Formats: sequence, C-alpha cells, structure tokens
Amino acid sequence: MKIRLILLLLVCFSSISFAKITTRFPSSFDDNHLPSDLASKGKELLSYETHYYTQILDHFNYNPQSYQTFQQRYLLNDKYWGGSKKNAPIFVYTGNEGNIEWFTQNTGFMFEIAPHFNALLVFIEHRFYGKSIPYGKNKETAYSNKSTLGYLSSTQALADYATLIIDLKNNLTATDSPVVVFGGSYGGMLAAWFRLKYPHVTIGALASSAPILNFGNITSPYSFNNIITQDFKGESENCYKVIKGIWKQIEDTAKTTGGLEKLRKSFRICKNYISQGSLQNWLSTAFVYTAMTDYPTPSNFLNPLPPYPVKEMCKAIDDPKTGNDMFEKVYGAANIYYNYTGNATCFNLNDHSDRHGLGGWTWQACTEMVMPTDGNNNESIFPVSEWDYNERARFCQSNFGIKPRPDWVTTEFGGNNIERVLKKFGSNIIFFNGLKDPWSGGGVLKDISKSVVAIIAKEGAHHVDLRWSSKEDPEWLRQVR
Repeated sequence: MKIRLILLLLVCFSSISFAKITTRFPSSFDDNHLPSDLASKGKELLSYETHYYTQILDHFNYNPQSYQTFQQRYLLNDKYWGGSKKNAPIFVYTGNEGNIEWFTQNTGFMFEIAPHFNALLVFIEHRFYGKSIPYGKNKETAYSNKSTLGYLSSTQALADYATLIIDLKNNLTATDSPVVVFGGSYGGMLAAWFRLKYPHVTIGALASSAPILNFGNITSPYSFNNIITQDFKGESENCYKVIKGIWKQIEDTAKTTGGLEKLRKSFRICKNYISQGSLQNWLSTAFVYTAMTDYPTPSNFLNPLPPYPVKEMCKAIDDPKTGNDMFEKVYGAANIYYNYTGNATCFNLNDHSDRHGLGGWTWQACTEMVMPTDGNNNESIFPVSEWDYNERARFCQSNFGIKPRPDWVTTEFGGNNIERVLKKFGSNIIFFNGLKDPWSGGGVLKDISKSVVAIIAKEGAHHVDLRWSSKEDPEWLRQVR
C-alpha cells in the first residue's frame, strides 16, 4: 500500500489520501470544544456577531468578470475593545480552509488575551469556504470547474483580508488602531505572509504551526511521516512495531478467501462497504490526526480525544489482554481516535461527509499548495514510499484539467534562504511550533532576528498554543503562552 498524503486542514492541516477516505470532523459548536473547567461558561466566553462584507471576486485583473462580488463572512467580538479614541488594537484571525466558526471556537487564546489588550476580535472567513462562497453562495457553481475555482488562491485571500480590514477600520474611525494578525496551520501561513505582503495594514503576526518551508526542496518529503513515526516510537517500541507491521498483515489477509470479511469483523467496519485500501487509509488517518492533535488536555478539535492520545493509543496496542491479536490491538488504537465517546457501533468507510466545508483544499493542493509530505523510509511507521510529484500532477490533470505550480509559493512569498531574506525585510512575526506536530518539519524553528522569533515546544502538537487554556495545562504550555 502507498499512502499518498496531501494537505487538507490546516489551523489545522490534515493529511489524507487522494482517494476518498473516512474522516470525521466535529459537528457544530458544543461545550466539548472547551476544556472541562471552561465548558459551563463556554458560550458566554465565545461570543461574536456575524457580519458580511461585499468583496470583489478578483483583485488582480480588470476583466469584466473580475468586478463580480460575493459576500464574505466575518465574526466580530467588541466586548473588550477599548475603542478608536484610545487607538485600541484589533486582533484579526486569518481564516483557514473551512468554516470560520470552527476555527473561532478553537482559538480561545485570542478571546483570553483580548481583555488584557482591550482588543477588538475579528475572524475572517477564507473565500470559497463556509458561507463565503462566490457566485451567489452557490457552492455547486463555485466548485463546478477550473474557471470558477481559479479565483480560489492564497493571494486572493490575503487581498480579501487587507481590503476588509481597511474598510472595517474606516467604518469604525479606527484608522490609527494597530492590527495584529493571528493564524494556525494554513491560517498561520497566511498570517505570516500577510505581515510580509501588507506591512502597512498589520504591525505583526502570530503564525502558529505554519509550515511555510514545506515546499520544493526546502523540507524533506520524509519529514512529515518521520515525525509521526517518532511520536509513536517515543511512547513504545512495541507500539511502533505493531503499527509498522499492520499494513502487510492487512494486505495479506485481504488476499485470502474471506479475508475482507475477517478484516471487517476485526475492525468493526459497517457492512455496507470495505476494501483493503479504504481500511488502510482509515487507519493511517487515525494515526496522522492523533499525532497532530496530541494535546496534553482533552480536545474535540477533530474528534473527541483524551489527553495525550498517542500515549493512549500505544496503551491499547500494548495491552496484554489482547494477546498476540495484532488486529485487535490496532483496532483498540483506532478506537481511541474514532470512538473515544463509545457511541459508535460500527465504522462507515464509505462516509465522505464534509461537515466543515473543507473540500476546496483539493483545488488548492492542485494549484499552489504543493507540499511534499509523502516520503516513507525504511524506519517509517507507514510502508516505504517516495514522494512523486508526477502522481500529484496526473491527479490534478484528471480531476481539474490543470497542472500544479509547485514553485509559485516560494516565488510569491519566499522560503528559500529564509533566514537571510527575512533578516533584511521581515519583522514582528512570532512562529510557534510544537515538535510533536508532523507539520513542524516545515516550520521556522529558530530565531531569524530580534523581532522574527521562533517559539519551540518539544512536547507541543498542532497549534496547541492557540487553544483555550485550562487549569490542567502543563507548565511548558503556560510558558509558551
């Protein structure tokens, strides 16, 4: 089996196969998004008004179709704002590839620091996601072909943010209020790039878990899965060996008479559908996402998970009660990710639901966001494989009729010789990376100047710094914040 990973989330990025696989994302807001000690008052803390801004379709051309407009959603919290007369700051979240409410609900850090800075909070939704859909909010039309999807890009999104922020400040008579942008994952990349491209709009950026170096030959394509491997191997050598060996066992079993039925029963797969590839993708998704969200406190960002879920997965695999039954051991680990609440009776491998509207990322991964993450060496927890750009190009040509532009991001935003370049013209950017996060391999991991700084957390996971704080947070996380 070859696991072909591409970028999907990013406040969070998620890695999935080009083939459709079963991924389960959280439903709309519920109190489980917050730590237990905040859940009782979560909705009071997490308050915002919904607004829409009339945004132009194309900022960079003057063709007649460029002047079409769409309604861009943004969420606003002015509870703690000191007002324009005091030049109180404006904190802006640069939205990711999905519903802006989802990211807002999982970015408690901004809500918690707003009182201290008397800040206005603004969360802007990325074009083509959530309810910010061009062409009359008709997603079917907007996603219908390469001509309509051609307006979905990071550069257009950054121009959206600049236009909206300037207009909002004018309407609030707050032209002198400083703006700081925040973002996690893809949103973190956008925050860093926004500071570099629009320094007249923002005075600084917090770019959390932002793999701005995960392009071209800057970051090894083996980095992503090597980090996941180390996450599990660091917990238990046996856990690592069991996962590493499960792919061949599944492959061999699937080839036998009645093998697929045995696999279905072993992993509690629903009776509607099963295949070797779908099962392997389902399992790899659990390991990838759990490594990304290996938080020290309970979470519900992707799925409900306990504290330190990688450790819990390995406990399930190392449980002596399961004897030598490798399928039962790995099922126990997957069950941590897919069924921690215990509500599922079987798992549907044919469920392709996209409750947070993340589907547009496939287009972005086929145009500019060509991020090599697919390499697996002999030590990898996943089967040995090579990153194959040609495979990506064939997929994109087949699905959209376009060829990727793998060098565009580094041309537009930079990346090569990042230390030398940013020393000359970059300032006021904080890069945070948790080293348990597989995306940290493509992040900025050392200070570049006095004001372009890197904060590293050895035990940190994907944008853990932006989550709601908890009395259960370890000391290292308190120090990061």
